[in-house]
Amino acid sequence: MSAAVPVSLDLYISQFICLLGVNLPAMKTLGIIGGMSWESTVLYYQLINRGIKRELGGLHSAKLLIYSVDFAEIEALQHAGDWDGAGEILNNVAKSLQAAGADLLLIATNTMHKVSAQTLAGIDLPLLHIVDPTAAAISEAGFDKVGLLGTGFTMADDFYKGRMQQQHGINVLVPNEADQSVVHRVIYDELCVGEIKDNSLSAYLEIIERLVEQGAQAVILGCTEITLLVKQQHTAVLLFDTTALHAEAAVTALLED
Repeated sequence: MSAAVPVSLDLYISQFICLLGVNLPAMKTLGIIGGMSWESTVLYYQLINRGIKRELGGLHSAKLLIYSVDFAEIEALQHAGDWDGAGEILNNVAKSLQAAGADLLLIATNTMHKVSAQTLAGIDLPLLHIVDPTAAAISEAGFDKVGLLGTGFTMADDFYKGRMQQQHGINVLVPNEADQSVVHRVIYDELCVGEIKDNSLSAYLEIIERLVEQGAQAVILGCTEITLLVKQQHTAVLLFDTTALHAEAAVTALLED
């Protein structure tokens, strides 16, 4: 008598589903480079899973691979100006996610898109760039001049503003130097460690009003932690929450054929 050939439980399940005539929706696997900070990575996890549940119903949830880095290491490299070092870390993470089976990548932070090209070196996966869904929402609203709040790196450097202007035709205004310092400090000293303070909210709202006085038609919350502090209910100025917009773009990409 020949020995029985072991059959995997997955095969039994798939055969059973076929017999029932059930067609499960196809879903890609998203690799998330997170932990910068983990406070906002939690939001991504929640928003993407809620979006998948909204679209598919039932017990469906997102297929996610999350690599959460130690933000202290990244932050030290950022403020030391060692972007090559930071990019090398993210590139190694991207390689790990690709090897683990990710179909596409998402960097769960605005600032680290500064090293997006280095992150993708040697990677054969598409990146869901955070600027693109944000710009699409701005254009859909009919705006072409917006204010930007973010880390000092995001507000000062061209990697973010330049993509908005060159690829999407949107002009970006930033706060004055003193206001940029306030926005940056609150992000790193408070929001990234989970501290939400009323006086910081008041300061941000004043800065938003000054951006409007400069001619901004709306304001981008261009740091994934700012949404922890500033909500649309706090101001009549239309806000574009990059965390929510990025997460929604991920939901769409996961379910695309």
